[in-house]
Amino acid sequence: MPGMSAIRTDDGDRRMRRLPRIPPSAFSMAFGLAGLGAAWQTAVKSLGVPTAVPDAIFILAVAVWAVLVAAYLAQGPARILGDWRDGALSPFMPLTVIAPMILAVALSRFAFSAGRILVVIFLALAVLLGGWLTGEWIYAGVPHDRVHPGYYLPTVAGGFVGAYCAALVGLHAIAEAAFGIGIFCWVLVASLVLNRLIIRPALPPPLVPSLAIQLAPPVVAGVAYFGIAGTKINFITAGLGGYAVLMLVVQLRLLPLYARLKFTLGFWAFTFTAAAATIDALMWLAATRPAGATAYAAVVLGLVTLLVAAIAVRSVIAMARRDFFPPRAPAPETVRSQAAWSRR
Repeated sequence: MPGMSAIRTDDGDRRMRRLPRIPPSAFSMAFGLAGLGAAWQTAVKSLGVPTAVPDAIFILAVAVWAVLVAAYLAQGPARILGDWRDGALSPFMPLTVIAPMILAVALSRFAFSAGRILVVIFLALAVLLGGWLTGEWIYAGVPHDRVHPGYYLPTVAGGFVGAYCAALVGLHAIAEAAFGIGIFCWVLVASLVLNRLIIRPALPPPLVPSLAIQLAPPVVAGVAYFGIAGTKINFITAGLGGYAVLMLVVQLRLLPLYARLKFTLGFWAFTFTAAAATIDALMWLAATRPAGATAYAAVVLGLVTLLVAAIAVRSVIAMARRDFFPPRAPAPETVRSQAAWSRR
């Protein structure tokens, strides 16, 4: 009966709204934890850190990633397709395959062949998603005000992270190709993002934390280049380091803006950027060996760990209060079907 169908639909929608909405940006949680694990792994030699510490962080990152994948897929194909076509959310979707590349490298220490194969698989998926998503933006177009620094993630982060991970498992030609993707896309995307940030109206508050991603390209590029060429200072590493310092100063200027924000899921955008900057700093310390290098390494590693831990604790508290993930709204196709029903 039509009336009973409408009642069942309304009850189902009410139950759906009580469930949390898992947006693609939630995968920044796994990405940040994987980055923190990589930072601790980088410090194993310089600080004598027990390998059990990064291993525990990597295991936590795997668990978070697996739970998020299951919860995200459970929202259904209509919601996933809607996110793919959303100019603000779609750049975060490739994080589903970029974060596991770092975890695959961690696995390679115990099962080299398996880890290496997974790096290749996830890098191939990252290239596929990054390329297809770029084509989607060209084909369908994106309103200028929907652009934000998260647009670096699909191809720039995917390329540089892929280059670093491929180099660590001995795939140097693939690493160099991935580095090329990262460099060229960085140049192209940066002009678009900076134009939007400087010329257009300010980002909405939920996207303001994504401004931290502005620091990510130079530091992740630096880490990738160190992975490919070794820890030595040359024209390329110095140039990337100089630009990283410039972007760090930009972040310092933005601190008052960050301080006014209400805590949200978006704060996880700070985590991987900070972890990548820490890895880059640790590699610079290993290459230059200044006086007090061990103390500097301990300080930067401690600071990034405190940052990620603080964001993780705040996230758990917000989840307990059901104030972390947004409520789940009807998928786009459901909304259209309800609108059609109301017109009958």
